[in-house]
Amino acid sequence: MSKVKSTEYLFLSTYIRARENSLLGEKRLEQMVEAADFDEAAKVLTECGFVDLSGMSDAQLEEAFSARRKAFLDEFEKLCPEKQIVTAFRLKYDYHNAKVLVKSERAAEARERLLSSCGRVPPQALEEAWREDSWRSVPQALGEAIVRARGIMTRTSNPQLADMELDQAYFAELLDIAGSLSTDFYTGYVRLSIDIANLRSAVRCIRGHMDEGLLRTAAIAGGNVSRESVYRAYTDGVEEVFDDSALTRCAQLGAQAVKGAPLADFELACDNALTAYLTAAKRVSFGPEVAVAYVASLEAEITAARMILQAKRGGLAPEALRERLRVSYV
Repeated sequence: MSKVKSTEYLFLSTYIRARENSLLGEKRLEQMVEAADFDEAAKVLTECGFVDLSGMSDAQLEEAFSARRKAFLDEFEKLCPEKQIVTAFRLKYDYHNAKVLVKSERAAEARERLLSSCGRVPPQALEEAWREDSWRSVPQALGEAIVRARGIMTRTSNPQLADMELDQAYFAELLDIAGSLSTDFYTGYVRLSIDIANLRSAVRCIRGHMDEGLLRTAAIAGGNVSRESVYRAYTDGVEEVFDDSALTRCAQLGAQAVKGAPLADFELACDNALTAYLTAAKRVSFGPEVAVAYVASLEAEITAARMILQAKRGGLAPEALRERLRVSYV
């Protein structure tokens, strides 16, 4: 099957460039940070096409954010020449829902409000498959991963191990989809995401004095840094293992965190490394790279909006909030 040509992205790329000005960029982020209160910060988001969120409860906020995310994924799926790009971003919510099901088998009421409608599989269909233990209507890789994770929970009652099993399946499926696209740009994004996940696992395991076997279970294959190299973090240190990669600075901060420094700077650097990778798409006039970066930036926009609004509700000072903000794509 021939791959899609970059020229088929001419319309979508033009459409995206026209809409990038409405993203929650640095200027609007600063306006939200400096806003006097929650409602004033929420008003800034209306300039970016959000519904008016002022006065909403936490539950209402989550519903509004979820609705916005679903709307842009649905719209983008109709416009994108390669539907698999959107499918790749939907995967995260399928596996989020899988984790909710596996960890809340005895709390159906609690899990209903935690399930996302942004995945490939509607939450109701996934719950039905779970109740009936029949996975014909669920993508094979997802269904098999849920069965394995469910078995792990039954045997060990350890939700962390079940999550690790689902994470392995998630990234494996993500790499498969990335390999089917007309660009290596998304594959690079996935591999960097795997490196970041592995670096975070290494830092947390070593910092928490956990058994080395846990890192071997958590480490994910397919990154730029091999899984076997990640295992060496216990003996050689995270800075040595990730030194020759795009995460050198992240690894330096991770090494400091292992020694007891706060995790905040390390986590922030990891998130910013992904944004830095996406900015390469700004140099592309048209093509799938533009689409990948735009969908990722819309996801990041919702994350930033949620963080700021929660901080405003909690009375966090602008200086402290500014330190927590990720770099914006625009």
